Amino acid sequence: MKKIFLPLLLLIPFLISSQTDSRVYEIINSVSADRIEADITKLTNFGTRHTLSDTVSQTRGIGAARRWIKSEFEKTSANCGNCLEIFYQKDLVKKGDNGRIVHDVWVVNVVAIQRGVKYPNRFIIMSGDIDSRVSNPNNFTSDSPGANDNASGMAGAMEAARVLSKYKFENSIIYVGLSGEEQGLYGGKGLAAYAKEKGWEIIGIMNNDMIGNISGVDGVINNREFRIFSEPVPPTETKEQRNARRFYGGEVDGISRQLARYVYKTTKTYMPEMNPMMIYRLDRFGRGGHHRPFNDAGFAGIRIMEAHENYTQQHQDIRTENGIEYGDVLEHVNFDYARKLTAVNVINLASIAWAPPAPNEVKIGGIVEPSARLQWSEVDGAVGYKIYWRDTTAPNWEHSRNVGNVTKFTLEGIVIDNFLFGISSVGKDGFESPVVFPNAIMR
Repeated sequence: MKKIFLPLLLLIPFLISSQTDSRVYEIINSVSADRIEADITKLTNFGTRHTLSDTVSQTRGIGAARRWIKSEFEKTSANCGNCLEIFYQKDLVKKGDNGRIVHDVWVVNVVAIQRGVKYPNRFIIMSGDIDSRVSNPNNFTSDSPGANDNASGMAGAMEAARVLSKYKFENSIIYVGLSGEEQGLYGGKGLAAYAKEKGWEIIGIMNNDMIGNISGVDGVINNREFRIFSEPVPPTETKEQRNARRFYGGEVDGISRQLARYVYKTTKTYMPEMNPMMIYRLDRFGRGGHHRPFNDAGFAGIRIMEAHENYTQQHQDIRTENGIEYGDVLEHVNFDYARKLTAVNVINLASIAWAPPAPNEVKIGGIVEPSARLQWSEVDGAVGYKIYWRDTTAPNWEHSRNVGNVTKFTLEGIVIDNFLFGISSVGKDGFESPVVFPNAIMR
């Protein structure tokens, strides 16, 4: 058989596109269901974590809970040579700000930052919520264990810190417990404003809210499906950007949607047994989560959560009625499922944190031409770039091509009218940035 030898430069695009990284599999295997179970159990044992609950007790209320969360982050940091910067970020919310704030309260977030070695001011965030509630959102004294909503997401963020703090990344990672979610998304509003004030470059936030239930109120039991909620375009887009979409497309191609597609792709690559469901909506119908304040501030943000909710276990007084046990208690949490969704988060945090920045500017041209032309800004640290395209009705990117270390390329025979396009930058280890949809036109 005749042997064919290809020059290394011709092999580079193939190597970049086909490889996976063994460290990602190590990360998946390092996530512990036992540690997640211990954390969720501890959080439920604080009795209530209502935003307006006791802050003085050492054993009950949100004050005790957030101090314990901070202490766990500090233990993690001690084990990695003090690699985490840990602090409280807080804002005073006055009584009457809305109907769920019945007395003045400090809304306190617990933040742990793992600084990137190359881009310390670029952040990918994983969040969970500290607070819980029962049926009456203003009842801050009754037991409200909040096992799934949202001790599961908080435990996931704590476990992600334990696992990923053993590695070095180019970009920074933030693990955060947000407060005030049930009272009006106050913790997210506060941290998003803080990020703006500090000039942080937020790559995106993955908000984890309820990642531990596999038995839905609809009777479906499934431990592999999960949902990724994302808004189509940022609410901060300008009138000019809205007008441009009428002619050039992009109605479902905002920065949050690209982050959602990134999570979908990474999960299918490294955890093919999981079934991520792309939900083309900001959140569940008429409801909200802690990624929304970041979206409102112009940052990319998505919600990761279970696919099959059980409403009898959310925002409920603990009781039994007509044979149905109500309440968000520990017994309803599937810890192995929470481990899987935590793993989904950590592999995406790592992949983005190891990747170079995305191109700032992506231009596209090809009007009344037989081919699509793309040009983009050069990215420091990128060894190549990848063009993605898909049918205009396709939910995820269908086709891609590594084009090497160039800043312009023509896709011969691909008519611009029939597809949507995007560009990602590729690092030396093959990790990619989120895809950037064209934001300028080539004449």
